[in-house]
Amino acid sequence: MEIDPIETLEQMEEGRTADRASMRLNMLVAITVAILATFMGICKVKDDNIVQSMQQAQANKLDHWAFYQARNIREEVAKSTLLQLRLAAAARPAGEQNGYAQAISEYEKLATDQEKKKDELKALADQDQKDYDAANFRDDQFDLSDALIAIAISLLAVTALTHQRWLYVLALIPTGFGILMGLSGLIGWSVHPDGLIRLLS
Repeated sequence: MEIDPIETLEQMEEGRTADRASMRLNMLVAITVAILATFMGICKVKDDNIVQSMQQAQANKLDHWAFYQARNIREEVAKSTLLQLRLAAAARPAGEQNGYAQAISEYEKLATDQEKKKDELKALADQDQKDYDAANFRDDQFDLSDALIAIAISLLAVTALTHQRWLYVLALIPTGFGILMGLSGLIGWSVHPDGLIRLLS
């Protein structure tokens, strides 16, 4: 069997062209993975800070509700004492009424003060819940970004192994949505696929 040098050169050239195409694809995959890993790292820092603020809001809410309950008990005790003083004053002679009137006035002020402080604490607890919900909204965005980028990186790994260009194009779909969700969390956009978040929650 004779070897045709021209045919051998053509085959070698075709092999080099295929190798160059594979190298370009692998380079694209490597650059894309590096960009995605960097973006995920940035998002992770911000997400961790948001989780800390959620924990703080939750702790504040629990503290405010505990103080609310304490104020509520103090208010009820003051009202109960006030009622007892009023009933006792009605049965006392006129000479003792002045002392009872002073005590009644002090307990009226105490009950009013506790009710006011209780309402302030309720407002603070409600605000803590709003802060928590707002932070949770952004945390969901980062969680979804992480999941989508992880899917994209998995597809890119398979692309690097199989050298299938269509897999690279397919990996760009979760890449785009992952970056969109990450930017939404970083910048504060209101992009939030509620149905998908509820499904994953």
